[in-house]
Amino acid sequence: MTVESHKGLAGISAGKTAISSVEASGDGLFYRGYNIQDLATHTRFEAVAYLLIYGELPTAAQLSRYCEKLQSLRALPDELKTVLEQLPAGAHPMDVLRTACSALGCIEAENSTQQQADIA
Repeated sequence: MTVESHKGLAGISAGKTAISSVEASGDGLFYRGYNIQDLATHTRFEAVAYLLIYGELPTAAQLSRYCEKLQSLRALPDELKTVLEQLPAGAHPMDVLRTACSALGCIEAENSTQQQADIA
């Protein structure tokens, strides 16, 4: 019996999604039909986040409301501030981020997928 092996993920379907796609040649990445290079060059991060969540690029008014909503959700819970203040000042930023995400999961557990949609 011969086992077929592949180098990397070339020619391998890792899953199906309506959100992103890769050109058959492997040279281009697209989010909801938009070339990622064009989005990175000409579009704000928040507009791309809106595109990924809602399926279309926002109008100026939609983007403004979305940015206001995101800003209103930026506050850190006091419990998380306490955890972060206990970390060494020289800790690697990725270690701090990982720790913050883990702590936040304990402090503000998600109750449902609807809660995710409400935040988005």
